[in-house]
Amino acid sequence: MNRWRIPQWLEKEICARDVACVYCGLTFGSAPDRGSQPSWEHIINDARIITRENIARCCRACNSSKGAKPLTDWLGSAYCLRRGISAGSVAGVVKLALEHQPGQFVTPKRPTVSKKGARGGTAGPALSG
Repeated sequence: MNRWRIPQWLEKEICARDVACVYCGLTFGSAPDRGSQPSWEHIINDARIITRENIARCCRACNSSKGAKPLTDWLGSAYCLRRGISAGSVAGVVKLALEHQPGQFVTPKRPTVSKKGARGGTAGPALSG
């Protein structure tokens, strides 16, 4: 486990997936400055969410700009506008997080069987809502 409490298996998986910044697309190490170096990112700013859907790598410049801002707020910032970063241009893992805004991932409800289905009728599972 690294100092951000990311297990080694997940760290390897994320490093293989995120070879470029999930926000601006900059390939890590492609520029001589420190801003192009990878940094760990919680897409949704909650250090307790250590999943492949919330842990990503982004360049230090984007990580510094985003800070603790909510993702949707940050995407509307002057930094993102200047760099052409938008909900449509980010990596798939970020798009997934945007689908579940504001602020956290939504756990899908479990399907329940309707009463008719439970008595042997032809009705299939009905989603509770």
